[in-house]
Amino acid sequence: MRSSGIGGQAVIEGIMMKNGDAYAVAVRKENQTIEILKDEYKLLAGQKKLFSLPFIRGVFNFIDSMVLGMKTLTWSASFFEEEEEGGESGQGFMEKHFSKETAEKLLLGFTVVLSIAMSLGIFMVLPAFLAGILERFVKKPFLTAVVEGIVRILLFLFYIFLISKMEEIRRVFMYHGAEHKCINCIEHGLELNVENVRKSSRLHKRCGTSFMLFVMVISIVLFMFIRTETIWMRMLSRILLIPVVAGISYEILRLAGKSDHPLVNLISAPGMKLQQMTTMEPEDDMIEVAIQAVEAVFDWKEWQEENADD
Repeated sequence: MRSSGIGGQAVIEGIMMKNGDAYAVAVRKENQTIEILKDEYKLLAGQKKLFSLPFIRGVFNFIDSMVLGMKTLTWSASFFEEEEEGGESGQGFMEKHFSKETAEKLLLGFTVVLSIAMSLGIFMVLPAFLAGILERFVKKPFLTAVVEGIVRILLFLFYIFLISKMEEIRRVFMYHGAEHKCINCIEHGLELNVENVRKSSRLHKRCGTSFMLFVMVISIVLFMFIRTETIWMRMLSRILLIPVVAGISYEILRLAGKSDHPLVNLISAPGMKLQQMTTMEPEDDMIEVAIQAVEAVFDWKEWQEENADD
């Protein structure tokens, strides 16, 4: 298996696939036709040499993923929005006061900032706060850091468990499985069709789920060496060190996607196991959507020819 370098994410009733700066979103509409948006997104990680350096690039890749992910998710959701009678959507309100393009950018920016703030609050600040309370009774920083990390992981698992019970999210997880299956199908040298995709694995080592688990595990190790005198300093330190944790996690994920070394596979195993919660077996019509998203931005036949074993 070789890494193709393509990646993506599930959206509402569809898939986004990205290849370099080019990305495509394929969505199956309610009338069963497939709508495809193809565009480019200039990655921050590739704009300057500094942004593409090891460990630093992980931070900017994370930001890129958040922005592009929200943008494509919003686009896919627009096909299924139903405004209440007499009501007004947030974007509709913004467009009354700004141009359509400005309104979309403002709404996207607000959504990204809110999402990041909520994630930091739930998965970083809250565990640090709870661990800080524990530290008053247990005067062992090592133990406190471990407990904080365990609480963080448990909150993450509980969050995934809760949202997986929602019908809409279950379908998103099925499209997530279709995305992984398409990439695995290509990278294992198979022709990209529904039959081959269906029998491919829905787990992939370069998945964002694995990245999030790496972030949490690495944070446990790193925070063992960070001593703070107050709970508030503890919580602030967790936020400030996010770029460091993200940078290290990205490099491990990048290595995992390019290597089948037994040690790398061992490190990747927990994340692959967690993907069994965030991916589900897709239906054939979902696979068709994923294939169209891939083919809109990636010439898989040419890639397979160039990477074929001699």
